Amino acid sequence: MVDAASLLMTQFHGRRRNGTWRDVRGTNYLDSGAPFYDVYETADGKYVSIGAIEPKFHRQLFRRIGLDPAGLTDPIAHADWPVLRTRLSALFRTRTRDEWTALLTGTDSCFAPVLGLAEVAEHPHHVARAAFVDVAGVSQPAPAPRFSRTPGAVAGPPPAPGEDSTEVLADWGFSTAEIGRLIESGAVKDTR
Repeated sequence: MVDAASLLMTQFHGRRRNGTWRDVRGTNYLDSGAPFYDVYETADGKYVSIGAIEPKFHRQLFRRIGLDPAGLTDPIAHADWPVLRTRLSALFRTRTRDEWTALLTGTDSCFAPVLGLAEVAEHPHHVARAAFVDVAGVSQPAPAPRFSRTPGAVAGPPPAPGEDSTEVLADWGFSTAEIGRLIESGAVKDTR
């Protein structure tokens, strides 16, 4: 996993070396430094995210949300970022998250609502992908990745705290006497 994550960072290592990436959080294109790649509060105190990096996506987003680009020489230019951020912040506070979602979903505006964990399983994309499963009345992420010949499945609900303490400790090499002492002292919970 570390090897893969390092490989995915190749672009950023290259940008740092050529001077287009700074090791200062919140000052770069993809770390919330750019106003067109950030999260904004909406009228209802919720949030939306935008990631309109390319000019064609800026134009689409700005047109759809009603942002007049007058006075901006180039949204990509760092010099314009403070003004653009102020304008975007004010504009996104004029509607609720769900109003922005209705307006921008299905467009090339590079937009997504920021969902709370309680909302994630019900998002239409996750519903269409069956990305969550119900196990013993608890909604949880489905196994991933998905393979056609060896599909993953949730075997059952997780054990209750202390339900399998004896088995786990025995598997780890603790003797029956040691397990008994740990349970008796209260260091380990046993609910069987």
